[in-house]
Amino acid sequence: MSKTIADYGVTGMSEAELTRLERQIARKYMNKLSIPMVLWPIANLTCWLALWPLVMTGVMPLWVGFIIATVNVTLSYLPSHEAQHDIYARPGDKLRWLNEAIGHLSLIPMAYGYRILRLTHLEHHKHTNTPELDPDHIFNNGKTLWETIRLNIASYQPSSKSSQSYAACLERIGTPEAKRAYLEQIGILLAHMAVLFTCAAYGYALEALLLWWLPLKLAVIYIRIYLSWLPHYPGDATGRYKDTRGFSSWLGVWSSLAMTAHIVHHLHPRIPLDKTPAALRELYPILEARNCDLLAREHAH
Repeated sequence: MSKTIADYGVTGMSEAELTRLERQIARKYMNKLSIPMVLWPIANLTCWLALWPLVMTGVMPLWVGFIIATVNVTLSYLPSHEAQHDIYARPGDKLRWLNEAIGHLSLIPMAYGYRILRLTHLEHHKHTNTPELDPDHIFNNGKTLWETIRLNIASYQPSSKSSQSYAACLERIGTPEAKRAYLEQIGILLAHMAVLFTCAAYGYALEALLLWWLPLKLAVIYIRIYLSWLPHYPGDATGRYKDTRGFSSWLGVWSSLAMTAHIVHHLHPRIPLDKTPAALRELYPILEARNCDLLAREHAH
């Protein structure tokens, strides 16, 4: 697929015709297993787990392990995000086990449960930018980058409203699955703390700090900036074609983890992450005709 923005005429098309063309283009990118998105979580988790013996035995300097671990934890969410939308395989498919395995295992470095993130993320899609119902909205209240970073640091405090947004969302959902997700997350957090305390007790406190605790905090801030704040800023617009916007990133599309094409994900959540930039380029004239908040053509790559 060319990296040039598509240039075809949509002037004069009715809403029904635009919708039909949009769906036709989107279907081209769906229902195909993305091998890079399968290899991503396997390689990322393997690399992160390997850091522990390499650093603890002195083969790798701790500062190098810290840098790699921060990258690993930052990259750990998006494969699970694919699974949350059944992109690897839908219920009943032969590869459904792969979808669920990636959903759970890729999140180990993040110390988060697949079920809680899936349930809350689907609520985010249903109620994007609605303050009372979107569990991610509270993380998007910053007016500047630095204010957003400050808000996210504050969310690490147990008493903060933002730290309680996911629990409140599960309570609103109120299903047995939501209750299970809540209990699972408590268990995961206890296991996470147990690993950190055990490492400290046996003389590996710095390793635990720099291979997991601090990378996790930094990664969550980065993820919330690029996956939540920037795609939805200023966070007050609602509607299918209005609640997500285009933005540029400091090192191109992949420094944002492909979130510069996040509008495609909200419109067609089953398009694999690595296909969204190409889909955005092809869908651009349609989205432009719908007055979406897009970057100018020369920047929308």
